[in-house]
Amino acid sequence: MKILVTGGAGFIGSAVVRHIIRNTSDSVVNVDKLTYAGNLESLSPVSSDPRYAFEQVDICDAAEVARVFREHRPQAVMHLAAESHVDRSIDGPAAFIQTNIVGTYVLLEAAREYWRGLDEAEQQAFRFHHISTDEVYGDLEGPEDLFRETTPYAPSSPYSASKASSDHLVRAWRRTYGLPTLVTNCSNNYGPYHFPEKLIPLVILNALEGKPLPVYGKGDQVRDWLYVEDHARALYLVLTQGKVGETYNIGGHNEKRNIEVVRAICELLETMRPDKPAGVARYADLITFVADRPGHDQRYAIDAGKIQRELGWAPAETFESGLRKTVQWYLENQEWCQHVQDGTYQRERLGRG
Repeated sequence: MKILVTGGAGFIGSAVVRHIIRNTSDSVVNVDKLTYAGNLESLSPVSSDPRYAFEQVDICDAAEVARVFREHRPQAVMHLAAESHVDRSIDGPAAFIQTNIVGTYVLLEAAREYWRGLDEAEQQAFRFHHISTDEVYGDLEGPEDLFRETTPYAPSSPYSASKASSDHLVRAWRRTYGLPTLVTNCSNNYGPYHFPEKLIPLVILNALEGKPLPVYGKGDQVRDWLYVEDHARALYLVLTQGKVGETYNIGGHNEKRNIEVVRAICELLETMRPDKPAGVARYADLITFVADRPGHDQRYAIDAGKIQRELGWAPAETFESGLRKTVQWYLENQEWCQHVQDGTYQRERLGRG
């Protein structure tokens, strides 16, 4: 099978591409605009494989997206391309509306036109898998509440509102045009190759440099943490075995307050990197509480029972094992981190114009 993966140079997208190339006989066409969050260095372990191809294309460019379908003729689409950082969406929502809503519309239309031209057997086999977030559900009030596939949408930020809109578009194209779609909504991902502006890599790298570890408010916001390689495995399973028209929530079964996550990283670094920066007695001393984000959701938690019952998926990593692997990866891949921090990784993007 040939799979078109949008956003394949991003954090989750690159994990999906690596998973497919390493663990299946399928081939991948990676379509990525290479914005600040797109990093081809994250694909270096698989980029020389003959089953991997890269197209630097903006999903809002209808002509180029149609060309990619026409030239590569995929049997499936995994749509991960999105602007995804909440703080950036608050400061500048326009890019989120353009990429997450307009881009999804353009991709759906290109996929529909391509799908209509397939023969009947090919149409039956085709899949359009849209990868979304649990943030479309808003936040939870009670400590026992969970997001389920039937939870009403109540997005809080421009980011989550734009993702909610894209989810609705995908379902509408299924209902109106018959396009064979699937939707997944995931909890917070973490793991190797995560862009350093996100909480876990930011804390790791700041701690190693002796910089403050910023925590919003009191750090009591609760998130369900999902190791990215577990997520990649779940996404491929949904694509290949999920039921068309269905939605599957994917969670890590690891609810933690943000302050707990930060302290856990500090404790790991005490043993894994005991040689601290000058002037730092304990990594935890670097924790700094900052003004809370506007509209900050208090708690996310996913009921991932459906994907476990119907497809047999469960996360392989606990939060403790996944976090240790993540910290170890960042300690061993300082060159990748340095290239992101100093902008070197963007030279490939700039060279491609």
